[in-house]
Amino acid sequence: MGPLSGYRPLQRSLVISDTFHTREAGSPCGNPKTKLKSLSLLVCKDAHPHWKSNLICIRLSRTPPYRNRLKKTAAGKALLACALAFLVVREGSALDNGLGRTPQMGFNTWNHFGCNINENLIRATADRLVALGLRDAGYKYVNLDDCWQVSRDAEGRIVEDPTAFPSGLKSLSDYVHSKGLLFGLYSDAGLKTCGGRPGSLGYELLDAQQYAKWGVDYLKYDNCNTDGTPPEKRYPVMRDALNATGRPIFFSMCEWGVDDPAKWAQEVGNSWRTTGDITDTFASMVSRADLTERLWRAAGPGGWNDPDMLEVGNGLMSHEEYKTHFSLWALMKAPLLIGCDLLSITNETLEILSNKEVIAVNQDALGVQGRKVAKARLQQPEEYRFYQGYLGAGGDLHVGNYTLAEAEAYCTAAGDKCAGFTFYGTHAPNATQLVK
Repeated sequence: MGPLSGYRPLQRSLVISDTFHTREAGSPCGNPKTKLKSLSLLVCKDAHPHWKSNLICIRLSRTPPYRNRLKKTAAGKALLACALAFLVVREGSALDNGLGRTPQMGFNTWNHFGCNINENLIRATADRLVALGLRDAGYKYVNLDDCWQVSRDAEGRIVEDPTAFPSGLKSLSDYVHSKGLLFGLYSDAGLKTCGGRPGSLGYELLDAQQYAKWGVDYLKYDNCNTDGTPPEKRYPVMRDALNATGRPIFFSMCEWGVDDPAKWAQEVGNSWRTTGDITDTFASMVSRADLTERLWRAAGPGGWNDPDMLEVGNGLMSHEEYKTHFSLWALMKAPLLIGCDLLSITNETLEILSNKEVIAVNQDALGVQGRKVAKARLQQPEEYRFYQGYLGAGGDLHVGNYTLAEAEAYCTAAGDKCAGFTFYGTHAPNATQLVK
């Protein structure tokens, strides 16, 4: 590999070349034995003098990759070029309420439970967040989605469902707070919510005041059943109402990306949906990533692109697909909102959601969203995609699609201990401890 400005590979580290190989030839991306789509990470120390550049690869089919050596392909050159890209700062500025300096983390009821929610579920979920170590991993918000509200009283105040929440939301909020967690609610910038419950349109100030009295820390604000007013006009009304309460309330805009919120939402919300609702399929997950990653310039501390909540653990994707889902959301600096049932969570799912290395990428203070920089179709229907991002500490290049055994074999073949190796998607230690 010829000398390149700004690229300083260490002698005691794996060097990425501009020749792409398949696994038999020592590929950094690809393995015919991998049965399912997967994503992982390899680190080269000091690949760039100022920023860690996280470059990861996802294979998007179950078929084995093309096995012949590929010389100087466009994708291979793009792989190297990614490591040399300059930091591009976020365009615009964020809502100045002091919240969302890193993407929000927590739990939301909708993906798994829908409208089947009650106070016992929320209390038990809060308990599990603590007991499983997820609170300490960064998951702070416990968010009730749609269907907690049933009506308004004679003064217009929103009323919680007395059957599902007989103790009241103030009591529930107090319980969540007693666990060292934060409490979130859902409403809608329309006449009714998506589930047909009372919306907040025309009641923004009254509702915001009620949320503050209940001790609400987070509001997800949907976009169903509107009066036709553009969201650019409706959402700032609730922003101002929340600010007027004097209570810091994270404002999560769920506008579905239909009016290009990435162009205007930084001054309105702490996060904004970029897509319609996710479903528990690999195709749905990838499509939401595709729609979101191109908006990377809009995201940054104080305001984040939101491709929707996590489906990890809901059962319709494989373990490897869920690892890819979680890793992509982390690299894109997307909100990490657990959407599965924590009362019946498996050890495999917990391992994904509690991965400290992956969470650290998501919560990095620099806050630069990862983006897709190249893709290559090696043999139909095989496809590789390469995503790049930056971290606010100096100089690591991350590449992926390994199993742990492959990483050890590849490091051994490279002739050194691969200083700085991290397996992205498990809790493997540094490769200096793995490769003897």
